[in-house]
Amino acid sequence: MLFSIIAHEYAHGYAALKQGDTTALSLGRLTWNPIKHIDPIMTIVLPLLLAAAHQPVIGGAKPVPVDPRNYRNLRRGDIIVSLAGVSVNLVIAIVSTGLVAAVGLVASVMPNATHVLSIVQAMMILAVNLNLALIAFNLIPVPPLDGSHVVKYLLPPRWAFYYQRLGFAGLILLIVLIRVGFLEWWFKPASIVMDFLLNDVAGRWILPQSVQWLFR
Repeated sequence: MLFSIIAHEYAHGYAALKQGDTTALSLGRLTWNPIKHIDPIMTIVLPLLLAAAHQPVIGGAKPVPVDPRNYRNLRRGDIIVSLAGVSVNLVIAIVSTGLVAAVGLVASVMPNATHVLSIVQAMMILAVNLNLALIAFNLIPVPPLDGSHVVKYLLPPRWAFYYQRLGFAGLILLIVLIRVGFLEWWFKPASIVMDFLLNDVAGRWILPQSVQWLFR
């Protein structure tokens, strides 16, 4: 999870840099150092709340600071930067699916290494699951999550203004949505994609030992 959320935030900062904003770079946030990205609420409190509510345990890093006023094109830049994080999570999920199959293939020709390879494969299976969950979570249209930066452009300007002002209460609203079971419904598409990737794409290469590791 730590790698995935850092990659997510790094992608935001890098996309902003490409759109003309150097804020993240100048503040030292274009880094893979996890200390720079830890947020007390999103990285620690939220995963604990989700675990306590028996929901998928995901979280987030400290948001990378960006200044949309520096984008060469405000609307296009805001959408690109907002979707950069989930795009990277999708790439990680797809690459991890390929690695699940690759590890299973290696185990078929190196059976003596199956015990070690099954641990690696279990990690890759978790990576697929986690990154798809991060995509679904970040696309929840609740400010300040990434999905809200796209939805606001679909609203009339006056509505969009008040919609963005919900950001101060975003965490409270998320907690309410968690408590009423909204995430279980919202995450269904991610579960369908995960089943497709792990069962249809890499299913024949999943080792029984990997499944045992996942359910220990």
